[in-house]
Amino acid sequence: MKRWIVLLVLTSVLFLGCAQQQVETPKTPEATTTVAEVQEITIVTGGSAGTYYPIGGAMAQAITEYAPGIKATAVTSGASVVNARKVGNLEAEFGLMQNDVAYYAYYGIEMFKDAKVDKLRGVATLYPEIIQIVTLKENGIKTIYDLKGKRVAVGAPGSGTAVDALQILNAAGIDESNTEIRYLDFKEVSDALKDRTIDAGFIVAGIPTAAVSDIAAVRDVAIVEVPDEIYQKLKDNYPFYTQVSIPAGTYKGVDEDVKTVAVLAMLATNADLSEDLVYEVTKAIFEHRDVLEAAHKRAADITLETALEGMPIPLHPGAEKYYKEKGLI
Repeated sequence: MKRWIVLLVLTSVLFLGCAQQQVETPKTPEATTTVAEVQEITIVTGGSAGTYYPIGGAMAQAITEYAPGIKATAVTSGASVVNARKVGNLEAEFGLMQNDVAYYAYYGIEMFKDAKVDKLRGVATLYPEIIQIVTLKENGIKTIYDLKGKRVAVGAPGSGTAVDALQILNAAGIDESNTEIRYLDFKEVSDALKDRTIDAGFIVAGIPTAAVSDIAAVRDVAIVEVPDEIYQKLKDNYPFYTQVSIPAGTYKGVDEDVKTVAVLAMLATNADLSEDLVYEVTKAIFEHRDVLEAAHKRAADITLETALEGMPIPLHPGAEKYYKEKGLI
């Protein structure tokens, strides 16, 4: 009898042990959460007094809001020449610049003769970069010929504005041998005209430009004319230039249209960026142009139909893919 009791107890213990093992929750690996990777990109623009900065900021906003997995930030910079170098070196993924400067950079000429930027690729041309030669009405300067012998600011050292300004002045027979040339950026031009320490200054940007409006708020400004024959000389040597007029009323006190010349603003990137990334950036910019237009009126000139006009360098495959989808290529 005792043997049967011992056997019954042992059987019960074994049964309870097995039952306990059956109700234990099996251990599983800890759950993991996959977070979509966000790629951060930088857009280099220009000085805060120009047009690149607000346009670039609006591009960054549109990209961040509408391009999946991409966060864009716009930063100020020295504009075209600096931007071409930064994008070429991948210090920034995208950059705003003049189309003539992009051409010089890609082919290694002018200010890039010792530092060719052959990684530069086009995304889109944007709007006319109007060459505004700003003076004060009291100076009596009407056309570019009147700048001879004056104090003329031509843009920051090594900038695209400086290259344009010197080309235009040279076409009129003006250079450092007969005129006092100063190298000042947009903000410095604005301050110098307000202080009357220069007679005129070149500003290359979409209109209206904050730097010019800033002068007009405290001084009576005038825009210097670039006449037809100077435009023809420029066009013969530099195919980037187009002839435009600054409409009356663009700035306070400018009551008549003024003939001048222009290049084009464009957005460029680096050949090493992925096709998908550049595609999404291009798509976000053109399909949400309202964001850009809310930032600056010049963005009204940024259209899909004109995105390839004046493109001076090869397109990035990502931009090309978008344009093919839209039937532009």
